Amino acid sequence: MSDTPTPQHLQATPLIDAGHPDVQAFAREHAQGAGERARAVALVHAVRDGFRYDPYRIDLSPNGMRASTVLANGYGWCVPKATLLTAVARAAGIPARLGFADVRNHMSTERMRETMKTDLFIWHGYTELWLEGAWRKATPAFNIELCEKFGLLPLDFDGVHDSIYHAFDKAGNRHMEYVNERGAFDDLPLDRLVADFHATYPGWVPGDVLQSELTQGDFLADVARETGRA
Repeated sequence: MSDTPTPQHLQATPLIDAGHPDVQAFAREHAQGAGERARAVALVHAVRDGFRYDPYRIDLSPNGMRASTVLANGYGWCVPKATLLTAVARAAGIPARLGFADVRNHMSTERMRETMKTDLFIWHGYTELWLEGAWRKATPAFNIELCEKFGLLPLDFDGVHDSIYHAFDKAGNRHMEYVNERGAFDDLPLDRLVADFHATYPGWVPGDVLQSELTQGDFLADVARETGRA
């Protein structure tokens, strides 16, 4: 893995489908501003806030994880949203790659804990953008409405500093804890991710009964109920 951009960081792949017409159109519409940094900031916030974060609807198939699928659905969880950000950045001529870490999610709902049997989220995804001579981390997972509704600090991105999950929420409660860094990848390592999901969450695999029960739930309603904001 190079510490500087390579031609691959601007290329489309089957999952980071930067050449898809809808991805190209999104990049043209939102990559606005004076200079590359401003354009990157605009893209990060457009992906963050334009697509609802929903960890109840996870499709680990290639089509379900593809960047253009997030555009079509209007929602996604952290990995496909990061894949979309990587794709639209590449479409806008900004070198980009995917980064991953394992996090302990203290905002996990009871429905998720019962399904996954843990509050450890492996392969949490974010995007690394090459700006002004360095890779900058951007995490587009939680849309601003979600943060405002549930007292979370929004993940703003300025193109200079890394934007990663906050350790605490606005009230000082534990929020996210990074427990393992998996590094950066030029493409989405879907086979590895799926194999690790099966090993870590043996009672939950997409398509089984538990997954069906999860997808029938309402993430926002569950969080509201458990935080007393219903």
